[in-house]
Parts: sequence; structure tokens; C-alpha cells
Amino acid sequence: MKALIIGPSWVGDMMMSQTLYRMLKAEQPDRVIDVMAPAWCRPLLSRMPEVNQALDMPLSHGALRLGERRRIGSALRGCGYEHAFVLPNSFKSALVPFFADIPQRTGWRGEMRYGLLNDLRKLNKTAFPLMVQRYAALACPADKIRQASDLPELLWPKLEVSRQEKIEAAAQFGLQGERPIIGFCPGAEFGPAKRWPHYHYATLAGELIQRGWQVVIFGSAKDELAGEQIRMTLAGKLRTWCHNLAGKTQLEQAILLLANCDAVVSNDSGLMHIAAALNKPLVALYGPTSPDFTPPLSDKARIIRLISGYHKIRKGNALEGYHQSLIDIKPERVIAELDSLLTPSAEHE
Repeated sequence: MKALIIGPSWVGDMMMSQTLYRMLKAEQPDRVIDVMAPAWCRPLLSRMPEVNQALDMPLSHGALRLGERRRIGSALRGCGYEHAFVLPNSFKSALVPFFADIPQRTGWRGEMRYGLLNDLRKLNKTAFPLMVQRYAALACPADKIRQASDLPELLWPKLEVSRQEKIEAAAQFGLQGERPIIGFCPGAEFGPAKRWPHYHYATLAGELIQRGWQVVIFGSAKDELAGEQIRMTLAGKLRTWCHNLAGKTQLEQAILLLANCDAVVSNDSGLMHIAAALNKPLVALYGPTSPDFTPPLSDKARIIRLISGYHKIRKGNALEGYHQSLIDIKPERVIAELDSLLTPSAEHE
């Protein structure tokens, strides 16, 4: 059996989709799974042992480009795919498997994809409240799975990184081995309303550095300023042990460096989901976005959130655009959660 997955276009969603790949492989170990996704996903997919190969989707997230999708699909005919799983809910995402003439094409109904998908599922969002449950349900016959409680035990995302890769990455970025490493992921895709304030991160960093830790800050180029705000808020001597790598790493390098961390503190972000898949002790900080749909999938994750429900807020209501619910999460609370995660009893739960 050879399967083609049309994968999602966001880091967190891509990480959660690994649960589907793991379940398909567990059901049929000789199944060959190829995933078509944007090229930037390759560092993630290459660390998922269930994935045979990553196929680049050259079209941008919002582009229809019907003729190009027809060309891509036609090129896949004769590759032996028997089953396609379409994870995004858009109409255009179902076109390539249709043009590839793959016999069985499974996905949620989404944008009225009648005809494009011939194993079309109607989603009851209440029955499957988590995104990972919705992905996992596609691995099962539609008549067998009516709600999340019908699902078999979910196999959570799990990225593989070798010891040698970790050593080489730490050496490349000058991370010294005499202090344990805690990763900070202070960025968020939609701006400061989803970010824990930089001054709280700085207070936490100062306390941890005085306890013997070193801090590594992760993020994209647009998070570099936030990382520098954290570092420069520290007293001079403490800055020696705070490394701002936001904007200085590619995704592949960030994965390897997160694998070196002994713990991670993160906003709701793609890097949070990567840290969870690396099985790192993780404190996840939520404000207006909700963990009820896309929580970090790890027994070693602790979620801190002081409000309930989902809030469609892109701008914060406090100084520098921060959201008050994140301001109200104090560094002392985060330290307490880290302490509980890192005690020997917590590690063996």
C-alpha cells in the first residue's frame, strides 16, 4: 500500500499530522507514506521515521493555479498511490490527488469537495474537539469512528534527533556544556497579543541563570528584537549566559538546538509543538488563543492559562501590545511549574 498525504502549511499543524502517519504505519507497517507539503516542512518530515519522502508543493498557501495543480497531479500518475489523505480543508488542496487519479481520496468535507474526494467525511466539531483527533480519525473507517472516544490510543508526534547531531549543533552555536540549557520561544505568528511579555521572560531568565542555567532564545528574524529585549533587560554579567539565536537559525538548526535543551518555555507557537515532539519538559503559555484545540501533545507539558474560551484578538490591550491575560502570568508561576516538571518524581510519572 502506498499513500500520499497532502500536508498542512503551518508548523504546529504539520507536527500534529504526524499522529496520522504513525497510526497508518502501525496499522500497516509496510505502508509507504509520502507527504506533499511546502518545502520548508522538509526538516520536520525528515525526522518523522514514518515518512518515506517529502514532496515539495511549489504553490503558495493561497494560490489556486488550477493548471499547475493539474500538471503536478498528472505527474504523480503511475507512482502507485492507492490512497490519498487530504488534511487541509480547502478546495484547492484536494485537486492534486484528484488529478493524480488516486483510487481512494479521504478527507473532511471542508470547502464542498464533492467529487474531488470519494471518501468524504462530514465533521462534527463537537465530537472531535482536538485537531489531532480529526487527523487521527481519517486513518479509520468512517463507519467505525463517530466520536473521539471511538479512536484507538493516539500516537503523539515524535521527532528523531541523533546524539551526534545534537553535539555538532551545540558546538556550531557555541553552547557550552557545563550549564543545562533552557530554551525560550518568545515569538508568536500573530504578534504581541500572543506573547508573554519580554520583561517576564527576562525576570525568569535572570532567576534561572543565577540557579546555574543558560538560556537560549529561539525564533524567526521577526522575533530577533523580542529576544534582544529579553537579553538586554538582564544585568550585564547575566547576559553572558543568555544567547539570542532568534533569526540566526534555520528550522533544521532550531530543531537540533531544541533537542539540546533540558527544558523549554514557550508561547503558543510552532516551536512549542516541536519542543513537545522532542519530549522536552515544557511550560506553554497561553493568552487569548486556546489550548482546547491545539495543545502541546506531551506528558511533559504544563499549560498555564488564566482565562477561558477563545478570543479573536490580534492586538493586545496593554502597553507594547501585550494581552492582559499573559501579563498576569507571573514568572514565579512559571518557575513553580518548571520545578515540578524537573523533580525526579515528575520525570518518572
